[in-house]
Amino acid sequence: MIGIVFDIPGGTQEQYDKAMVELNLGSNPAKGLVSHVAGPNENGWSVVDVWESAEDFQNFLTTRLGAAIQNAGIPEPKIARFTVYNQVKA
Repeated sequence: MIGIVFDIPGGTQEQYDKAMVELNLGSNPAKGLVSHVAGPNENGWSVVDVWESAEDFQNFLTTRLGAAIQNAGIPEPKIARFTVYNQVKA
């Protein structure tokens, strides 16, 4: 599994919501997405995802997410990746 952290300086909830409507994950789930959280930070907006594999994330980024980010007017995010060592589910 891999973790993906998006730091979006200047990003807003309105932009995030617009992208989420376009992505329509409820009816069209992203293959390999394990978990997704998002919220405001001191500089804009943050998103943290866990994916089954780097390939699943890359496929989602190139086929769906990139366009949704652009269409929502979201500033270019800073993306950090890490190997998931531990995951705790409540």
